[in-house]
Amino acid sequence: MVTPIHTFLSRKWSVLVLRIVVLLSVFAAFAGTTYASSASGSVAPASKEENSQDKVVYLSFDDGPGNHTREVLDILRKEQVLATFFVLGEQAERYPEMIRAVVEDGHALGNHTFNHNYEQLYSDFKVFWKQIKQTEEVVNRITGFRPNLVRAPGGTYGHFDQSYFDLMKLGGYTVMDWNVDSGDSKRKGVPAKEILRNATKLPAGARSVIVLMHDGGAHAETVKALPGIIKYYRDQGFRFDTMKASDQPVQFRIDSNGKYKSRKAPSTEWIAEHVQENSNLWLAGKELKVEIGLAAATLKQGEFRVEDQRIMVPLRTFMKKFGGSARWNAETRTATAVWKDRIIHADSISGELTTKSANQINDRTTEGVVQSQGGTIWVPLRELMEHMGASIDSLKANEKEWIVKASVPLAAASSMYVDKMI
Repeated sequence: MVTPIHTFLSRKWSVLVLRIVVLLSVFAAFAGTTYASSASGSVAPASKEENSQDKVVYLSFDDGPGNHTREVLDILRKEQVLATFFVLGEQAERYPEMIRAVVEDGHALGNHTFNHNYEQLYSDFKVFWKQIKQTEEVVNRITGFRPNLVRAPGGTYGHFDQSYFDLMKLGGYTVMDWNVDSGDSKRKGVPAKEILRNATKLPAGARSVIVLMHDGGAHAETVKALPGIIKYYRDQGFRFDTMKASDQPVQFRIDSNGKYKSRKAPSTEWIAEHVQENSNLWLAGKELKVEIGLAAATLKQGEFRVEDQRIMVPLRTFMKKFGGSARWNAETRTATAVWKDRIIHADSISGELTTKSANQINDRTTEGVVQSQGGTIWVPLRELMEHMGASIDSLKANEKEWIVKASVPLAAASSMYVDKMI
């Protein structure tokens, strides 16, 4: 049977394949060190890309979008820093343009339930689940994807029992707490100086830090403290990154004496109908690995889709994975990507994908292929790679992933290898 992804690659290409055998001896020590939270015993995520010398900080903002989200985004853009926003469904409905702005700037989105009401959320898992699905649908309508990164309002400590953890994992979600609390929500009007002091109070020897802050509600003082927080971590040699559902979960320990200890778990029938089926949203499909010359990147579920017998990828995400960049122009509704010597324009109004190259020989235009959904520009993978100067050679598949291989001219391949080594 011919599947859509096979149809996508069904054309025949006459390609001179340049095979380069590179012998590398790479010694990498990946850091899996974890650090206890001063409050509840959380640990920071150990990124697969971290080595023993790496220090990473994950800035996170809860309860938005709100009145201060734009100010936060402006500071992050100025400082060229990425963050993770755990959004409320009711706020996302109120400020959809802010959700789009978060995505357009390359930040990560997480699910923070719909209304943040503790008594409702933690009285019954089925209520918590309903709110997660509500917010998920809201975000999907705005952006075109479903976040499976979740943060519980107030954190999991004292709220989650083992059944909450187990059912969220079974449903395909990753729950993330924190290990540094800025304290900006401890009381009304916490001053910026105190927020800065708390947000930079690290666990001893910490090399991986998740900082809790808020952009929803009355948090003008958090905005004032943010530049100082960024400066501190930058001066300490930390790099900034976004949280991912594939990261090691960061979860507080369970409070066995919590007020919800007598809470009953959902029935087996309800779990089978709602939770187990839900995991298919992320687990049923394969990942997509793309190899361009010597460079390779993996797109997970939600980072690509198959429609009309074409693989569609988000332009900004794809370019970032391969060392390029992309910028959105709200006035012209056009995204401009830069990769090597090529400038690629994706016009969401006309649907045209055009490329200008340094030598002008490789200039090209493809009509009717660009889509805009929820502020994200989507383009067909094959056409985008051709505009990048790559030619697709083959498709292979295993139980975990599809693998698309493409070749590039020798000079470009060498350049890509050098880029990865620098």
